[in-house]
Amino acid sequence: MDFTLSEWVNLAGEGSLADAAVKQQAEETGMTVEAVRATMHSHLCCMQEAVQSGLDEKLRSVSGLSGGQAALFLKRMQEGKLLGGRLLGKAEVYAMATAECNACMGKIVAAPTAGACGILPGTILAMMEESDVSEEQAVDALFVAAAVGQSIATQASISGAEGGCQAECGSAAAMAAAALAYLEGGTPQQCADAAAFAIMNLLGLVCDPVGGLVEVPCVYRNVGSCGVAFTAADMVLSGIRCPIAPDEVILAMKEVGDALPASLRETGDGGCAACASVRARLKANTL
Repeated sequence: MDFTLSEWVNLAGEGSLADAAVKQQAEETGMTVEAVRATMHSHLCCMQEAVQSGLDEKLRSVSGLSGGQAALFLKRMQEGKLLGGRLLGKAEVYAMATAECNACMGKIVAAPTAGACGILPGTILAMMEESDVSEEQAVDALFVAAAVGQSIATQASISGAEGGCQAECGSAAAMAAAALAYLEGGTPQQCADAAAFAIMNLLGLVCDPVGGLVEVPCVYRNVGSCGVAFTAADMVLSGIRCPIAPDEVILAMKEVGDALPASLRETGDGGCAACASVRARLKANTL
């Protein structure tokens, strides 16, 4: 099931990307459509459980770098003080909660990777709670996201070690943007354009895990990438077309990823991981 975004759009035709993705998955696996959808529903449930786990104020990772921050974020949201409003705010809170759950060895859905696991759940679950999106619609949106993720993975990469964080958080933001566009009635082409805008806005993002751990700056990038996803969806839903073919944007991401030095591809040798204070704490073994 290796399709470009343009091929996915053509497969959907006058229908939806969700239906096209479900049909292709059923054909490829030999499962019934009902079974395919049931599997995706189980992933949705896992996402919900991860958020709840990550919102525990007592949660802490072994390193001490993560845990408890999503609970602080949630408190400010509940006080109505988040600058971006409740929908975006909730997506950001849930994205952080999921990323912290992952950092603390909890169960998450790699969407498309563990390092970028909070972006898609954050946006989808926030829409469920704030925009009356049903579970069935959420499952459909996850299939749209899956189609986008497959296209990126086969044409470029979803690995930070191979393409930088643009390949992880960038891909996740693209998946979330397409899902959001779909939930708001966007056409298959608009979903593809939303994905392209998201990648465009995160092009060149490096992978620089502090201490080699998927915590800093990973957790915070999950939060910020939610905003990119909403922005991308808003643009296409306003009638703005991506001026570059979405598949070309994906190929551009691959080219940029290939050009990144090894120090900026998950080795922990550059970027934030190379900051003086981090180096000092690592040397003193106090990270």
